[in-house]
Amino acid sequence: MPAKSIKLYIDYKSPYAYLAVAPAYRLAEETGLEIDWLPYTLDIPAYLGSAEVDAAGKILAESRNPHQWRRVKYSYMDVRREANRLGLTILGPKKIFDSRTAHAGMIYAKLQGVFRQYNDAVFQTFFRRELDIENPDAIAGVLSRCGADICGFPGFLEGEGPRALLAIQHEAEANGVFGVPSFLFPDGNLFWGREHIPRIRELLA
Repeated sequence: MPAKSIKLYIDYKSPYAYLAVAPAYRLAEETGLEIDWLPYTLDIPAYLGSAEVDAAGKILAESRNPHQWRRVKYSYMDVRREANRLGLTILGPKKIFDSRTAHAGMIYAKLQGVFRQYNDAVFQTFFRRELDIENPDAIAGVLSRCGADICGFPGFLEGEGPRALLAIQHEAEANGVFGVPSFLFPDGNLFWGREHIPRIRELLA
């Protein structure tokens, strides 16, 4: 029997996750599939090193070798080609962000019933360099504009939010997740990357 729901892990600092959003929405709408969107916080410095640049693109600090720089430059060339085709704006961030605050916001948005509005707003504004996803006030502002009641958000960030993020991260990694976007079927079948959406559609048929 085809799966009726799958888990989709994303990270708001990942351009590849951003490119998967619209196809995943269409997949759900056209197949009746329920997608449980979940945050998975990537540790980018662990495999790509880290760097910080100024507004002119000058490197201010870095810990990347030449191979890592080539991978990073190719990745953004690759995603921009697809983004241009789709009419999306993807500007490379000036540093590697810690996306946990925005991810806690995702969980809170789901509890408030405004997930899709929040999801779209965070991706769009972050990749236009208009949103600091590490700033709790900025994330609260996004939630508020999406219609969430943010009175409980500061307390959520101090307690339930981090605990939920840690539990989701541990469960994801126990099931083999290592990157985003990752689609996880109830039977443990795992697909990494938006290019697998056509295959997922076949499996759902």
